[in-house]
Amino acid sequence: MENLAEIAPLAGLLGIELSHAEAEEVRGAMDWAPEKCTAGGVLHGGALMAFADMLGGVSAFLNMPDGATSTATVESKTNFFRAVREGRVEGVTRPLHIGRSFIVVQTDVFDGEQRHVAQTTQTQAILS
Repeated sequence: MENLAEIAPLAGLLGIELSHAEAEEVRGAMDWAPEKCTAGGVLHGGALMAFADMLGGVSAFLNMPDGATSTATVESKTNFFRAVREGRVEGVTRPLHIGRSFIVVQTDVFDGEQRHVAQTTQTQAILS
């Protein structure tokens, strides 16, 4: 896969890195940084959601049927389990449903100690 930041500039802005990208599983990471935080030095939920959305979009793209040109997020639901105040988060995305019109993916986000930080389930429309 090409450099993610070249395809999606927000990935570069947030420092999102891909470590594995195949149809069955996408893995990536993002470092904590003060400019990505809310009050108290906690990694902002919006930054975590953007991270999950980026990995989910890559997963959906890798699972598109023949003839499709791209995907677009149409729904995203995140549960937050714990705050991140330092280090790095890692995400793992796997498809839950691959259809003709929609792809549903789940992204699990973990902190540096492999504690579950968040879980995002999103629906991506398949565009032709």
